Amino acid sequence: MGGGRPDCPGIDVCGARPGLPILDLVNGDGDGWVISDSGAHHWGRYGAAGLLLRAPLADGTPAVLLQHRAVWSHQGGTWGLPGGARDSHETPQQTAFREAHEEAGLPGDRLVVRASVVTSEVSSSGGTGWTYTTVVADAPEMLRTVPNRESAEMRWVAEHEVVELPLHPGFEASWQRLRTAPALLPLDHGDARRRHLPRTLHLEAGLFVWCMPGDADHPPSQLSHRSLLHLPT
Repeated sequence: MGGGRPDCPGIDVCGARPGLPILDLVNGDGDGWVISDSGAHHWGRYGAAGLLLRAPLADGTPAVLLQHRAVWSHQGGTWGLPGGARDSHETPQQTAFREAHEEAGLPGDRLVVRASVVTSEVSSSGGTGWTYTTVVADAPEMLRTVPNRESAEMRWVAEHEVVELPLHPGFEASWQRLRTAPALLPLDHGDARRRHLPRTLHLEAGLFVWCMPGDADHPPSQLSHRSLLHLPT
C-alpha cells in the first residue's frame, strides 16, 4: 500500500527519499504527505498506486500477493499491497510496477495488467486532491519474491483467506470491490481460448471474475457466459 516514515509528518521535511542525490529528485519527488480536508495524512504528493497481483494455485484458484508491512512503517504490522507514492512523471502502472520491483523483487515482464481502479480519492486544502490507484495484474505462476526492508514478509495468500488477515485499513476498505467471483468456462480441450486461462477478467466497475477452464459439457453460469464474450480468442 505504500507508506512513509512515521517520523516524517510533513512534505517540507520528507519531500525526498533519504539519501537521494539532489540532482535525482525528479526520481523521488512524489515522497511526502498530502493533508486532506479532514486533517488526515495521505502518502504521496502526486497520489499513490499499488499492485494487486494474482496467480493460480495448484488447483487453479487464485492467490493474491500480499505485503506484511514492517512495524516501523505507517500502519505497520498490517497486510496490504506493494505500492507507494507516485512521482510526478509516472503513470499509476509505472508506479505500481516500480514499487513491486523495489519491495518484492517482481519482474515487470512477467506481469499482465488487467485493470487500473481508483480505489481511494480525497480532497485536500491545497485543492490538488489525492488518489490511490490499484493496478490489477496477473502472473503466470506464484513468482518468487525478495522482500526489502519495508516488508516483514511477502506472501501468496489464497484469495478466500485474505479477509482472515489484519488488513491495512485502505486495502480493507477497497477489497470487496477488487476481489473476484469464480467462473468455470465450458471449453473444448482444443479451444484456443484455454491458453488465456486462468486469469482475472474485469467485466465492469466493481465486478472482477477469476476465469478457469472447464469441460465443454459443464453447464454455463451467467458469469461464465459473460466471461466467454470478453475472453480473447
